[in-house]
Amino acid sequence: MPQEKPDLRNLREPVRFKRALTLLLMTLILPGSAQIVAGSRRAGRWAWRVVFGLIAIIVFLVVLGLIWRSGTINFLARPGTLRLVQIILILLAVGWAALFIDAYRISQPLTLERNHRLITSILDGVLIFVVVGALVYASVIVNTQRDFVASVFGSGKSSKAEKGRYNVLLMGGDSGADRIGTRPDSMTVASINADTGRTVLIGLPRNLAKVPFPAGTAMAKQFPDGFQWNKCAAECLLNAVYTYAANHKTLFPGDPNPGETATTQAIEAVTGLKINYFVLIDLAGFRDLLNAVGGITLDIGKRVPIGGGSSPIKGYIEAGKNQHLDGYHALWFARSRAESSDYERMARQKCVMSAMLNQLSPSTVLTKFQGIASASKQVVKTDIPAGELGTFTDLALDAKKLPVSSFSAVPPLIHTGDPDFALIRTKVAEAIAKSESLDKGGSGGDGKTSTTPRSTTGTTKQPTNGTTKKPTTSPTTPATGVDDVASICKA
Repeated sequence: MPQEKPDLRNLREPVRFKRALTLLLMTLILPGSAQIVAGSRRAGRWAWRVVFGLIAIIVFLVVLGLIWRSGTINFLARPGTLRLVQIILILLAVGWAALFIDAYRISQPLTLERNHRLITSILDGVLIFVVVGALVYASVIVNTQRDFVASVFGSGKSSKAEKGRYNVLLMGGDSGADRIGTRPDSMTVASINADTGRTVLIGLPRNLAKVPFPAGTAMAKQFPDGFQWNKCAAECLLNAVYTYAANHKTLFPGDPNPGETATTQAIEAVTGLKINYFVLIDLAGFRDLLNAVGGITLDIGKRVPIGGGSSPIKGYIEAGKNQHLDGYHALWFARSRAESSDYERMARQKCVMSAMLNQLSPSTVLTKFQGIASASKQVVKTDIPAGELGTFTDLALDAKKLPVSSFSAVPPLIHTGDPDFALIRTKVAEAIAKSESLDKGGSGGDGKTSTTPRSTTGTTKQPTNGTTKKPTTSPTTPATGVDDVASICKA
């Protein structure tokens, strides 16, 4: 039952004014407390139940996140959970606004002097605007996240780690007005330890010839001696597998992603690894994603042309330390072919990956989330199911603490025109075994200490510990394999 309306006429006007301000501030700090003191205690008690219930849920999720981080992120990232959170935020905004209005009412503003009544009214309006605006904005961010998850991540089957590792194929799709169809311009397998997040990047050159396919697949039956036919030239290289499969969908009945499937199969046969998932990034849209995160900072070893090939060189990304690149320049740094080899370009792309992994902070994601999500929807295509988002977010957080090692199947070790695929598989296995030995040898995956030997193929050697924010250095020469990408890319 509502309390009896107090008679404030016996109070001095300054006291009535302070009372009015106090009721509004009480509603800001602890919604419902003004009603408990001077209004409807029943309404106040309901408000307290809601507040303490939400606090209990938040505390539970924080504790659960400390115990089981990936599972908590998976739960919170579900579209259904995000929709529920969005509804709760909107209801909170409406309910809190109603409590502010009621607190203003029970302060009896008509008993105040004109100036004090005006101040009280303005303060009430400002508090409603700030609190409701913040909750509505939070609901917009939650809706953006829900839309992002629903648009980018599918509802496909979850793939278990193979021998304790997740192997994710990262492809840079170079589609454009001057290109026929989509061709992966770069292909890298990120082999990730499922427990520690320690990662090996395995680079496959786009001009790898005669690639095999796993026995029993449609492409293996079509090309029993590898991906080649008479006078096929550039049409039978690794990056052309995608286009071939997309143009021969009958070989993949019911498969919505024949290009990705065929490329994945080829890389499984080349590397000897089971590929769990693919991520296809449109390089043309990649600049929007980099702009959304504020760009990256690199120490550039040699100047890199902007343009070249079928178009004129329009300028250069100059060499130098602490060069901050926006999306446009970072994209050209990653993709430029002029005045360099494909293999050097592969190394530059690993520098960009390393820089993004190390320089993209949680605060950047939070403050620029809407731009990141909007760009990512246009840039990223993947078969990672939404239910695995937490797993890979968790692994990415762990990976930031650890050195990233690398192997690239490039000359002089590998002759791309006539590759020794057995040698590639052996070297991939060796790179992974060396990475695994770091965790077994006592580093524990914490990234604070590392016995990683430095490569002699990179530039000046630098120690890394996962907490540094140094800019990334681009290599001036390609490296077949390094035990720490930071030895050529100092992030």
